[in-house]
Amino acid sequence: MNGMRAFSFSVAALLVVLLVSPVLAQSSADTIQSDEALSNLMIAMQSRHIKLWFSGKFANWKLATYELNQIETGLGEVAKRAPPPQPATAKGVSLLRAAIEAKDTQAFVKAYAELNNECNACHRAHGRDYISVLIPTYSPFADQNFTDQVAEGRGLVNRICANCHVVSENASPRLAAVYKAPSFADLIARPSFAGDNLRQLLGSEHRHVGPEQAMPNPRLNDYQIEAIVAYFETLKAEHKQ
Repeated sequence: MNGMRAFSFSVAALLVVLLVSPVLAQSSADTIQSDEALSNLMIAMQSRHIKLWFSGKFANWKLATYELNQIETGLGEVAKRAPPPQPATAKGVSLLRAAIEAKDTQAFVKAYAELNNECNACHRAHGRDYISVLIPTYSPFADQNFTDQVAEGRGLVNRICANCHVVSENASPRLAAVYKAPSFADLIARPSFAGDNLRQLLGSEHRHVGPEQAMPNPRLNDYQIEAIVAYFETLKAEHKQ
């Protein structure tokens, strides 16, 4: 009789193990997947964090706004996945948004440091004190221009091109009587004249360029040419809307 009881107990225990083991295994797998998803999210946030710094450093406020929006969205996802306590980064994000809207570089630097402090406090609260974020000293994104290329192009157009071309309605080029140059409004409206045409024109090695070689070559470097092309293409896109 005792043998039967022992056997029954063993069978019952085995059934419990067989039933519970898959549940525990699934729970462990879910935890691993959740940790991996959170880790991947934080890696993506680190890239955004670096890009935010350099966009603000070079006063590219449109890009800074975009990167901050991405960070704020990411922080919302972190709050859903991370265990308590919840990330307390609202102050840093708010200060950064205010600095970006005001286009205030000094305030941006202070707000960025505040966000760093909040991130590091969150890491320590979750036992991750070995993860400490800093202000980046260099950009690993060698393929991205963090300056506001369109704004730089606008400045070049007003300083150089506006000597001969009418670049705005109220402009009066000082050399308009010497060079019969088309206005920017006319160039933008031409379907056949695109950014590539402008790039080829400005990149010429000839002393005079354009139709009938009527335009003096401004002798711009590649970076300046790309900035002017970026501004021109932005105007052209706005004209089509």
